[in-house]
Amino acid sequence: MRNNNKYAKDVLAIERNFKKSILVTAIAAVPYMSAAQAQEAAKELEEVVVEGSRATIQSTIDIKRNSTTIVDGLSATEIGELPALSIGEALESVTGAASHRENGGATEISIRGLGPYLSATTFNGREATNGSGDRSVNFSQFPSELMNKVAIYKTQDASLVEGGVAGVIALETLKPLDYGERRIQFDTKANYNPNQSNIDDPMADDLGFRGTASYVDQFEFDNGMALGVSLGYQKSDISQPESEMRSSSPSGTSLYACINDPSVTNEGFYRSSAGDCEDQVGGSSNQGYNTTVDPETGKAVSDGLDYAFAPSSNGYRQNDTSDERDAIFVALQFQPNDKTDINFDLQQSERVQSEQRHDLNFANMKRVTPGVTGPSLVTTDSGAVLEWAGETAIESNSEVYSRTEEYFGYGLNVAYDFTDNFTVSADYSFSETTRDELQISVRTQSDNEDVAGDSTVAGYRPLVSWDMDSGIRQYVINDFDVTDHSLFSDAYRVRIDNDVDRKNTIEAFRTDFDWRLDGKFITGIQGGLRFSELEYLDLGSDRYEYSISRSSAEGAATIAAINDACAIDFPESDFMDAERDGNLFTVIDSSTGEVMSGTGNSWATFDTMCVTNMILAAEGEEFAYPELENQSAGVTDVTETTTAAYVMATFDSMLANKPVYGNFGVRVVQTEVDSVGYRTPYEVITSDTGALSIQAVEGADLERVSAGGDYTEVLPSFNIVADIQENVLVRGAIYRGLSRPDPSDLGYKRTFSINTSEDITDVNELIDAVEGDGNPDMQPLTSWNFDAAIEWYPNEDTMLAFGVYHKKFQGGFEQARVTESFVVDGQNVEADFTITRTNEDTTDLTGFEVTGTHRFSYLPGYLSGLGVKMSYNYADSDFEFEDSSYGSITILAQDGSVYSQTQGIIEPGNVPGFSEHVFSGQLYYQIGKLDTSLIYKYRSEYFQPYTSNGTRLRYIGDVGVWEARASYRINDNLKLSLEAINLFDEPKEQYFYVDDYLGELNSYGPRIFMGLQARF
Repeated sequence: MRNNNKYAKDVLAIERNFKKSILVTAIAAVPYMSAAQAQEAAKELEEVVVEGSRATIQSTIDIKRNSTTIVDGLSATEIGELPALSIGEALESVTGAASHRENGGATEISIRGLGPYLSATTFNGREATNGSGDRSVNFSQFPSELMNKVAIYKTQDASLVEGGVAGVIALETLKPLDYGERRIQFDTKANYNPNQSNIDDPMADDLGFRGTASYVDQFEFDNGMALGVSLGYQKSDISQPESEMRSSSPSGTSLYACINDPSVTNEGFYRSSAGDCEDQVGGSSNQGYNTTVDPETGKAVSDGLDYAFAPSSNGYRQNDTSDERDAIFVALQFQPNDKTDINFDLQQSERVQSEQRHDLNFANMKRVTPGVTGPSLVTTDSGAVLEWAGETAIESNSEVYSRTEEYFGYGLNVAYDFTDNFTVSADYSFSETTRDELQISVRTQSDNEDVAGDSTVAGYRPLVSWDMDSGIRQYVINDFDVTDHSLFSDAYRVRIDNDVDRKNTIEAFRTDFDWRLDGKFITGIQGGLRFSELEYLDLGSDRYEYSISRSSAEGAATIAAINDACAIDFPESDFMDAERDGNLFTVIDSSTGEVMSGTGNSWATFDTMCVTNMILAAEGEEFAYPELENQSAGVTDVTETTTAAYVMATFDSMLANKPVYGNFGVRVVQTEVDSVGYRTPYEVITSDTGALSIQAVEGADLERVSAGGDYTEVLPSFNIVADIQENVLVRGAIYRGLSRPDPSDLGYKRTFSINTSEDITDVNELIDAVEGDGNPDMQPLTSWNFDAAIEWYPNEDTMLAFGVYHKKFQGGFEQARVTESFVVDGQNVEADFTITRTNEDTTDLTGFEVTGTHRFSYLPGYLSGLGVKMSYNYADSDFEFEDSSYGSITILAQDGSVYSQTQGIIEPGNVPGFSEHVFSGQLYYQIGKLDTSLIYKYRSEYFQPYTSNGTRLRYIGDVGVWEARASYRINDNLKLSLEAINLFDEPKEQYFYVDDYLGELNSYGPRIFMGLQARF
């Protein structure tokens, strides 16, 4: 396995060996060459020994060209040279890959227009965990400076870990013996965010810091042993400023489609009395537009009536943020002899995101003011509201939020050469992510009196109007100065939330063999087994709530004291300056029409912890977050056990005098799911008359219950490559893939509504209804995948590739009414329950992708440093994802009959994460010691499910983001760098239900990093 001479490490290090061999050849040949020939050799050497942008693009070409499957990626020839501020940003440059942005940075990655849950991610060949409850990976958790290679396998072979219909994202750190030389390196970056400088006394300093230290070395011993060591540490403390325009989301019950018809006065925007538009006057509540199909007409109950979407509230949020991360990477490579290779790697990171939030909230956006709201309403054809007027309470809300996410993973791999042609390896891995989210929120609002007890002109609900003429909501407010702290005088409420406590663990073992043959067609056989166990535990959430009202003299005095002691100046200047046109708030005197104090872009804010501590003191309470229990009705506890086996043959032959090679194989996957839940224990009571009743067991602990499911899938694959010309390759692939349901969807939360009738004789009638969520028996989504590509490689800096692909999905998502059996007091009780399940529908996705890269080295002088890389992906899909509130939903009973049906008023979404168009372009200029790049990344609109309720539609608007990088190598040891993302302050726009209802806008501003690298 290892040659023990002094050049052994160079032989293992492919890229370094190539460069050094060129150098040795050139030097050895000089005495026998003419001067002209020596100059020509120097030119060739100058083109080969490269780094920076050119080296990265050459690595992109090499990865694609030398792979049997269709792969796009990039690698770094040096530590810390991966050209991106995060792994997410690096992956965005890969053809067909696009990111979802949170806090201004790239997080989850979609491949070829397919959402993150349809992709799999491996870290050094092993599955990686996350804290989101889904199967996507938060790539901002991993420092790009400590990564060696990122790649996306768009076609698969049998040896790859299953789980990615869209593709497999592979992250790799370096192996120290393969690296081949000692390196000590320090990278320091100062972070400056212009929007952060507008915040007074921020949580993070105006300048952030990101420092990375790494050490790689190799040790050879006299007995032939060799040891390689790689260590890395990063500490990051930066800000992530964010300003928001907000509206109630559709994830809960606070966004309704309300009737917008002047002839309907019993409900909707033209109701005859003041009240919420989704409530009927003297009738039902929380109904809104009724999509339920009337069996007599076959249409929705509200069919034919106009409607518009009404949120509970609208407002703005000012954020002060801090993002701290510590990360450690360790890699050890030990070769005790030339047959054995032992690799151990470990990664640990802790990331703490903290925010201080200040909201101005207009709390009654679904409330109707008769004679005002209906006539003032301006809407789009799809029901998005563009102009609104009415009476609404105005709130000043403050929050302190923190998220702590810890990742810990390690793996041990041992490979042994039994012969020169037969290798066996064994691999053990462990990965665990924990996430905690804590929040403290304070609310106070307008009232009929100010804190001094004097009557206010505007009263509890001032008259407010807003429009979207500038692209965001801008408000006109009557008689209420939003900057006057004393006007926010209603009851104070504090909520202390333990929102999230999750743990995701994957433990896996695999063993593989590689048998290399000298056959004329079959050149090798590989195979192996893999066992893995995924555990997902979500303890749910809990809340403490305290409030003080003005209903007593003591309460009024306490509110006045809090208002005085905890009032603070608005923390940010030029709030949302890049997004607004004029003032966000214009306050007018309703009697004169004159502009009043309060007009501007700020509002009265309060210190969250000051208010919280004073309310707790008034209530005689100590501060504490709720403790979450391991056994509660809100727990999701899932164990997923997978056994997989594969066999794959590689082949190499000639067809029509052209080299043809590839692989074919099959992977068989068997998965079992066990889901645990907790519910109230009941006992069944039989009366003297024989009637049955049910009641909770008094004083008993919650009862542990479980359910599960399983499936077995066969995944064949075939990859072929043909060298039709010296520099032209044609590729093809057919494979079957699967993507598993998210762990959070496999829960088993069930609670009962009890039938209280007194004449029950059938035990199955004891339960009126079952509530909860989760389906432990949800099946995977599978697809047959067909790929073809042609690639041209005229030189080491140039590539042109064109590929087409088609995916035929088997399975969509539907609501079904099933009969579940529950053991109650030792008896089987059956009851109906609505679940989300994978159906047998088939859908298609077809697309093509183009990648081109070229360096203009033939141009004269300084122009020879120019280069360009561009990629474009187009996809089309007929997948339909119906919204659970306003989509067309048919719920089938167990026997296949229709249980209930709705007639949708909004178009279905596509595959989650699906973007029709994805483009990335890079113009780079590298000459001498200077290396610069300008990058543009674009993705069109896509549907992004909520993590709290993945059945509602939310669209992320199309976005194009500019980035820039520049570096200058002072000498072999020192390099200066300047990097910036989101150069032109492109916001993230979120649309609710339909693609023209702008529900939320997030503005981040540019992010700038100035760095110094020292290596020895």
